[in-house]
Amino acid sequence: MNHTTDATAAGNGGTFDPQQAAALLDQTTQQARRQFQPTPPWLLAARAVMVLAALGAIWLSVRGQHPYRGPTAADIPVLVAFIVVNFAATVAVRQRAMAGVRAMAGVRGVSRLRPAEIIVTVAAWVAAVVVMVALAAVGVSFSLYPTTVLIIPGLAWAAVMAVRADWLNCVTGLAVVLVGVAGLFAGPAGAWAVAGVGLCAVLLGRAAAIAWRQRA
Repeated sequence: MNHTTDATAAGNGGTFDPQQAAALLDQTTQQARRQFQPTPPWLLAARAVMVLAALGAIWLSVRGQHPYRGPTAADIPVLVAFIVVNFAATVAVRQRAMAGVRAMAGVRGVSRLRPAEIIVTVAAWVAAVVVMVALAAVGVSFSLYPTTVLIIPGLAWAAVMAVRADWLNCVTGLAVVLVGVAGLFAGPAGAWAVAGVGLCAVLLGRAAAIAWRQRA
């Protein structure tokens, strides 16, 4: 007598046993997460290059200023172009990713921030601006460094992600904080270089971590 395997029986209209069904669900969920990752590695790598190019261009324009006067009007188109391209790419990829995520069972809402988390994140950026203005009012030299604004939001993001037990995003937030702190020791012009190289390294590291996790 020839016995058909469980897999063959399933393929011919049979049913999966509970272990097979659980394994299939897990495999499908992991594939969905990889396919619809809201921030895929290639986008992070592209963003890293754009950050390095934009902030590097500003650093080249300010490194010879004596005394330091900040970015010139010629740097504004560079920043605007970076913001527009980055925003458009992020929105397009995220919309496609979230549409796919909603269509797949078991992965709904995996990357959405809760309202309280959004409030904390926005408040952190507001607090960063308030602190920088206050420091500038009392004459603190690093109050307007481009890296100073990264510290409070980076800490807030790391804390939010730690509560969610999302350790990759938590480490990313802490890395951004380190970039912000390092910039405080580089001077007003050098801080632009630190921001460009540091954020580029953070984004590339995150892209590599996500790619490694997907393959695993």
